[in-house]
Amino acid sequence: MHQSLNQILEYHLPGFFIICMLQSIVAITCGALMMFYTKEVIVLGHGHEIASKLQGSTPHDQLLIQTSESFSGLLLFTIGFVLFMVAFVKDGEFQSFFAKGCVLVHVSMATWRVCFEGKLLGFGHEWLRQALGDIALALSWIFLLVCSWREKYD
Repeated sequence: MHQSLNQILEYHLPGFFIICMLQSIVAITCGALMMFYTKEVIVLGHGHEIASKLQGSTPHDQLLIQTSESFSGLLLFTIGFVLFMVAFVKDGEFQSFFAKGCVLVHVSMATWRVCFEGKLLGFGHEWLRQALGDIALALSWIFLLVCSWREKYD
């Protein structure tokens, strides 16, 4: 089976653009909120009781924690920007490779949350909610890959 270069370049995963854009919007929004509204995001993510424990006991600890959260927000914002740029790539092989990588990242995050955050007493059951969110994001990429494989081999 010989395919022309145009057929290869035109192949792309249906829904790739939509999933990238949705996850990009979420990542950019959350990252910006984490950078500029650190305390409020901690309260929203963990609740008042746990957030007060995570604030730190000394001014130096509080500054370190706030700086760490801001850099985490910057990283999340950057990831969202990369997702935005990747959404416009039309190469099907790259899209498939990128989707598999995203599944690996989300499953790794969920595993990390279960294995490490779950053992921290101060987090309550927030780690479980966040791990389920990671699994849901991984499932969106898995669904995209399964649909593309069905179309490709039908």
